[in-house]
Amino acid sequence: MTVEIVQPGQPVSVTQAAVQHFRDKIRDGGAAGIRLRVKESGCTGYMYVLDLAESKPQDDMEIELADDVRLFLDIDSIPVLRGVTVDFTREGINRVLKFINPNADSYCGCGESFSISKEAG
Repeated sequence: MTVEIVQPGQPVSVTQAAVQHFRDKIRDGGAAGIRLRVKESGCTGYMYVLDLAESKPQDDMEIELADDVRLFLDIDSIPVLRGVTVDFTREGINRVLKFINPNADSYCGCGESFSISKEAG
């Protein structure tokens, strides 16, 4: 896995493959960027939510991944997202976004949700 170094101190890292995936989604959707947040959900606690954003949400943190790729992080989600690496991988014939989260300490059986360690939360 090759990690795109965004900027030192940024809460999230994104691989080149994920940057290209985001670029395609932004272009196809005519969006300003991708918004990443977590929400309480599922049997374990949290789930990741990615949306196309037409403009930068007012309170979000903006990370420029490339000249044409912006990632907006929900400010309230940053404690759960800190240290996450976003990757876009091939698993058999499928391509999936993966969130490698050092704060996650358990996942539900279906993979939809996760819990975080008390230190991270």
